[in-house]
Amino acid sequence: MKRTLFVAVLALAAGILVGALGTQILNAQQPPFKRTMLLKTDMKGLEGKEGIVVLVEVAPGASLGKHYHNGHEFHYILEGSGVFEREGTAPVTVNPGATNHIPAEQVHDAKNTSATDPLKLLVFYVVEKGQPLAVPVK
Repeated sequence: MKRTLFVAVLALAAGILVGALGTQILNAQQPPFKRTMLLKTDMKGLEGKEGIVVLVEVAPGASLGKHYHNGHEFHYILEGSGVFEREGTAPVTVNPGATNHIPAEQVHDAKNTSATDPLKLLVFYVVEKGQPLAVPVK
């Protein structure tokens, strides 16, 4: 009886350990953010420019990383809370309903301050056609 109980407890402990390690491995493989393209269109009257609308979802506790765009970014916070940092300005805390404009080539970063909830933004870009949407900065 004692041996059966010992084997059952050992199997349970091993299962918990394997489950915990598997969860950490899967979470480590998740990207810090997801960008879903909603619309991409030429900007009539603005030669060489395109308008892009995306839904950006930043994972809990994650950061986009410092980057810039070759055009203008306008965003609206749908859900969650975070901090936006623009080079040369003080960090700004954002919550649902907040809006912002980031000029072309301004280095910035966004961080999700929640440990449990995603930060969701609706973002509109007017950028140079054919150029990368975001350029990482070290």
